[in-house]
Amino acid sequence: MAKQAPTADIDESKVHVTGRKKVAVGVPAVLHALQISYDQMGVKRSVETLLRVNQKDGFDCPGCAWPEEDKRHIAEFCENGAKAVAEEATLRRIGPEFFAEHSLAELAEHDDWWLGQQGRLTHPMILDEGATHYRPISWDDALREIADALRGLDDPDQAIFYTSGRTSNEAAFMYQLLVRGLGTNNLPDCSNMCHESSGSALTETLGIGKGTVTIEDIHEADLLIIAGQNPGTNHPRMLSALEKAKKRGATIIAVNPLPEAGLVRFENPQTVKGVILGGTKIADQFVQIRLGGDQALFQAIGKHLLEMEDAVGGVLDHDFIRDHTSGFEEYKQAMAGASWRDLVAATGVPEKTLRRVAETVRTSPSTIVCWAMGLTQHKHSVPTLRDIVNVLLLQGNIGRPGAGVCPVRGHSNVQGDRTMGIYEKPSEAFLSALDAEFGFRAPREHGYDTVEAIRAMRDGKARVFMAMGGNFVSATPDTAVTEAALRNLDLTVQVSTKLNRSHVVTGKRAIILPTLGRTDRDLRGGREQKVTVEDSMGAVHASRGRLVPPSEDLLSEVAIVARLCALLFGDGTAPADGVPQADWAALENDYSLIRTHIANVVPGFADYEAKIDKGRTLMLPNGPRDARKFATADGKAHFTDNALEYPFIPHGRLILQTLRSHDQYNTTIYGKDDRYRGIHGGRRVVMVNPKDIRKLGFEENEIVDLVSEWTGPDGRVEERRAEEFRIVAYSTPRGNAAAYYPETNVLVPLDSVAEVSGTPTSKSVVIRLEHRG
Repeated sequence: MAKQAPTADIDESKVHVTGRKKVAVGVPAVLHALQISYDQMGVKRSVETLLRVNQKDGFDCPGCAWPEEDKRHIAEFCENGAKAVAEEATLRRIGPEFFAEHSLAELAEHDDWWLGQQGRLTHPMILDEGATHYRPISWDDALREIADALRGLDDPDQAIFYTSGRTSNEAAFMYQLLVRGLGTNNLPDCSNMCHESSGSALTETLGIGKGTVTIEDIHEADLLIIAGQNPGTNHPRMLSALEKAKKRGATIIAVNPLPEAGLVRFENPQTVKGVILGGTKIADQFVQIRLGGDQALFQAIGKHLLEMEDAVGGVLDHDFIRDHTSGFEEYKQAMAGASWRDLVAATGVPEKTLRRVAETVRTSPSTIVCWAMGLTQHKHSVPTLRDIVNVLLLQGNIGRPGAGVCPVRGHSNVQGDRTMGIYEKPSEAFLSALDAEFGFRAPREHGYDTVEAIRAMRDGKARVFMAMGGNFVSATPDTAVTEAALRNLDLTVQVSTKLNRSHVVTGKRAIILPTLGRTDRDLRGGREQKVTVEDSMGAVHASRGRLVPPSEDLLSEVAIVARLCALLFGDGTAPADGVPQADWAALENDYSLIRTHIANVVPGFADYEAKIDKGRTLMLPNGPRDARKFATADGKAHFTDNALEYPFIPHGRLILQTLRSHDQYNTTIYGKDDRYRGIHGGRRVVMVNPKDIRKLGFEENEIVDLVSEWTGPDGRVEERRAEEFRIVAYSTPRGNAAAYYPETNVLVPLDSVAEVSGTPTSKSVVIRLEHRG
């Protein structure tokens, strides 16, 4: 039997610290995953469910977007994947009686862990203006309330439509069609807060906002640089791919401010070597870089490669540079002027070490650079990623086996959602195809990204907010500002599987629409429906849930959107001017019809249905990878000249990065521990170098407040406070610190964003520690 939901929040006084781990996964990870699964699902349901994760006839894991190989293991899931499945497939339920028992004010006092542990939502609920409790509402009435609110707006741009990366391709395509049919491109999504910097930099330099490698390339690479990423916690199945690369002789360089267990050693629980013989060493070199120093590292590599080309020759791929790139001479000149002194200062790494890394790159026949949030959430993230591309272009490491760029995406379909049109700045080509397919004219004016959406809500420019999944309040920066902005609205709508913070921070009115999860059987039109998702490497495959849904009253995301479209645009039986034309009821009951529309609108989806049938995978076209074709203005990959930037640490201050614990995925808190980092029983901790603790006049285990300092556009210093954090001595560069989000999102200024991409700078927050009392 599954355990009952907890009755109390995390008790932060119970935090205790042990030594950090130097090996990831192994038998402890298996046992921990099974324990959480049994607690949420019971034994029988756990076995039935976990054996279907990431199988060709099963469902795609609702966790990360790491790809599967064609040949699957019987247990094709990781520890955190099992946790994600357990959270969704839990036997715990939240019905109308729960909301009758708990007022909104009471729910708002609970932490994110408690809220998420209560179970699956089973019935549509509405919070009336001035009410203290949610009350049940029928589906018809709930959808009519939403449609009426949207029709009552003075301008379509007064509505904002957020999307989580869990949303399927079919639901995302329908959702963007709904939004553009209303007349707005206000489609902020979770990409805006994570890999938007990657998309910006790669589109500019390579002509595509995605990575250029496949899972086979990872296996075949001679050198893998893993920068600003913690695969042991965030993408554990990636460790199996790295292990395979190591067996083939690959060298791996880990670049990170914190030593992470998954990049030290991996004990594969599916092999004898992993269980008994001590596993596989992963990183051959560990570069403990200062926060925000990654651009300097890649400039150092590029500078060294160019110096060695002048000294000994044979380093650069001159044919590739001549035939496929532009801007080389300007980049070469810029690197000649780069100062080793500045590069050392920015990275905190000795020149000898920088050159050793660069020599490893020089002698590598094929190189892949992988990265995640550690590189994308700084003011200078886009220049940093451009400089990664520069290094790879020097040796022709784009468009050949075992080489390329690999931004490792987080949520399981975040890349697919963007492919489907969840983007506030859609291309003219996409909009023209949409117009032709659905007989209307989509709006051309760009919409709000996530930060712009919060500003609009704050400033009274928006009245309605709808979220297709996710936990907007806990995912976004500047928590106090974001919460106040949402409370400004007339109506907030959450399409959700489980309770979270965004259900208790509402507009004047609020509606919760419970929906099917990835694990649930989706019966529409008298038959089982399947959906599709796209992984980090552009592979699209089907996903079909098998579990009986938590309630007969649940609708799928597709059905919710289709019914809203019918209410807003008509049922499709009679033409209507200016709105999309479709048989919405037919689309609700047969998702293959949606895939037909997708194939007609989105390049690369020809023969969509056949290519995802019977467990097959549709590989989307990728010009740089497939044919060294670059969709840039001149048809070439671009070298760029980027001024060196890195965070300045004021006297007596630290630079803070916000990050996940091991018992966490994005904003979902699975448990109280960060096992690999040796932190147990709580989350309100700040990891600081022991020398900094003493120098700043504090003690290990002291409870302090964290105060962020940011100079706004008007020159005034703004302060934000997060209270009661325990100091933990940890191996991190001097002047750097780390703490978990969402607890520290309150410290991230709304207007502190990356240049070009607008991504919040959650990895470079200037803070000071303050004694309490």
